[in-house]
Amino acid sequence: DPNATRGTFNLSLYGKYGLSDAWDVIAYIPFFVKTYQNHQASSITSETVLEGEEHTSFGDMNLGVVYRLFKKSKHAFSAALTLGIPSGDSNGGSDGSYQTGDGEFNQELRFNAGTSFKVSKHPFYAKGFLGFNNRTEGFSDELKFGFETGTGLFKNRLLLLLRSNIVKSQKNGSLSAANSDGSIFANNVEFISIGGAVAWKFTKKIGLSFAYSSAVSGRVIYAAPSYSAGVFYLLK
Repeated sequence: DPNATRGTFNLSLYGKYGLSDAWDVIAYIPFFVKTYQNHQASSITSETVLEGEEHTSFGDMNLGVVYRLFKKSKHAFSAALTLGIPSGDSNGGSDGSYQTGDGEFNQELRFNAGTSFKVSKHPFYAKGFLGFNNRTEGFSDELKFGFETGTGLFKNRLLLLLRSNIVKSQKNGSLSAANSDGSIFANNVEFISIGGAVAWKFTKKIGLSFAYSSAVSGRVIYAAPSYSAGVFYLLK
């Protein structure tokens, strides 16, 4: 590429397990994270001007609990507490900016609300959340918002959904965004993203999922879209 372009690749495990009708535990474990910069080449001669670089390590884990506050008829409300564990590398690569984690312990409190409804007798669901992320080590706190809606087809073997997420920095930290040049773990990251996902169940328990999201606006964040694919298993 004639410009300096960077990216991040993750292999992760996400799990959610119900301890009771009211309590769930959740875990996000990124066991392989690669932050990389592509070779920078001349647009005229195609010669490599600057060699690319990459750094791999374990990423930052999220561990949390969800408590059902209220459920009646088609409506449900819950609260979630998620702890961000600084298990990644916040100073990777030749210049320290190839990060696989932010190096700070954060606590996010989130309130969730969901409901179901019908359009032309076809069932849909909708859910949203409001969260506050308390960050340490000089990072600014964050407000988070999100909305998702979707439906199932072919006897719920195919799930289609649309979602949007918003992160708003409180800009109350002491770190400069320049401290994490080219990293998604920089301070004061803000964005509004829109995306969608599709999931197909091959059996009652096993399936594949594909997702896409892109920022329609943002600050101190990658401009490129995000793609993800996964295999899921429903433990019952």
